Order: sequence, then C-alpha cells, then structure tokens
Amino acid sequence: MNAMPPAAQGGERGGERGEAGDSPVTLYDPRRMAFFHYMFSRFFRTHMRAGRVARWGLPGDYGARPLVVFANHPGWWDGVAFMLLSNRLFPGRRMFVPMDAGAITKYRFMTRIGVFGVEGGTPRGAVAFLRTARQVLAAPDRMLWMNAPGRFSDVRERPVPIAPGMSRLPEMARDALFVPLALDYPFWSERKAEMLCAFGPPIEAATLAALPREDRLAVLSGALAATMDRLAQDAIARDPARFETLLQGPEGMGGIYQLWRRLLSAVKGQSFDPRHDPTGGAR
Repeated sequence: MNAMPPAAQGGERGGERGEAGDSPVTLYDPRRMAFFHYMFSRFFRTHMRAGRVARWGLPGDYGARPLVVFANHPGWWDGVAFMLLSNRLFPGRRMFVPMDAGAITKYRFMTRIGVFGVEGGTPRGAVAFLRTARQVLAAPDRMLWMNAPGRFSDVRERPVPIAPGMSRLPEMARDALFVPLALDYPFWSERKAEMLCAFGPPIEAATLAALPREDRLAVLSGALAATMDRLAQDAIARDPARFETLLQGPEGMGGIYQLWRRLLSAVKGQSFDPRHDPTGGAR
C-alpha cells in the first residue's frame, strides 16, 4: 500500500472520493476496521519477527487535535505498519490513508477502512485531494497517514524527499499537528525482519502555514530525517530493550528441522529455544 502515491507528488495532483461519490469519512466502517486489523495482525506475525516502537519515540498526548502522520517510505510494509500502529497506539482515532486510484480498484474493501483513492496528473485531482484532506482533518479524532516522499526511498537517502503536495496540507487544517514517523525493516539475528518505528516531536500546522511553501518542505524533511537518524542508532544497536514490542511473531527456522530440534531437546530434558541467537532478542 503506497500511502502517499506518486499522484500527489506534484502538488497539482490529488484524490478522488470513494464509491459512488461517497467520501472516505462516510464510507468508514469501524467493524470492518476491527476485522481487518485482526487479519493484518495475523499476516504480520506470519511474515515478520516483531513490531517494535522506540521507547523515546512512542506517541505523546496530542490532545483533541487532528493529526497528519508523515512517514518515510522504505518498503511495501508501510501500509501494514500504518494499520497496526494506528489501531494499537491511537485507539480513539480514525485513520485515513490516500492510495493510488488505480491500485485501490484492486482492493475495494480498503475504502471501508479509511483508504481513499488518489487520481493523478490533473488539476481536478489536486482539488479533490485537498478537499478530501480538509474533510478528513475537520474533526479532532481523525488522522491522515501519508508516506511523505511520494515514492519508495531508502532509509539512508538524504535529504529525505518530501512530495511537493505536502506543502499544501498545513493550509487545510491550521489546528492540526504534523507528526513525523520513522520506519525501518532491518534483519537482526533471525530469518525474519524487524519492523522498527519511532514518532518524532509534532509540528504545529499553523507554524508551517506561516512559512513559504518551499520552506515548509524543508522543515518537514528535517524533522523526518532527525527522527529517522535517531531510530537508525537503535537499529544498529540491535537491542530490543530500547523498544516497546507491539507484536511478536514466531522465531527460529520453523519447519521440519525446528520440529526435530524441539523433539531432541524434549528427549534430553532440555528447554527449547528456537532462536538463532538466544542472547540477541526479546521473547
């Protein structure tokens, strides 16, 4: 799920409404959101080792304010990360995510869980996206989650790219807070990757709106880079104690070989630890 599609990169591109002209706000179904959060959690545990949030980067108390969470875009897992983080760390808020209009035709169910299509390349699309963003951010319990670069970008790329369309958002909701979110998916000691996350200090939309649009992009890029750089230090340390673990998947190789090791340990009367490096990760 590309949560800040190429369609929004130019600032003159944007979003369309959901099905039959309905907005993502009216289409949103909390019951379906709960079901798909359960399904996404199961999928995550099958394919990833753990989802962890840096202890220094846990979200704060933002008050009754709409939020724009702007993240880097390192990989395919970003959309899953948005879903899991929003449900587990912001249970009182509703998440909305822009997605390429062409891609969303393949995942119509997502229009019921806050995802809305973004039409690219036309002024009409730009107007529609900004109108939808204004509507989403009109209530204090809503969040707009976006991949700020508008394209996949390596976690080491500097300066951190920010899609030009992001410069217009502070004008849509001057009472909102812009919260940087750093994402990374390193491999540590096991065969499955870690999902590492951290939220940075929020930025007032009104502060951004008072700046020239080009300067807004520089501020957003700097804030996101600072959060990513700090998260990188924790990723390099490979110390799970620096993180709060939100989800934990099975560890070890799995399959027949792991079953054989488990049986062998049982025969010997030994406890079985499936991890490749028993000292290198939290259970």
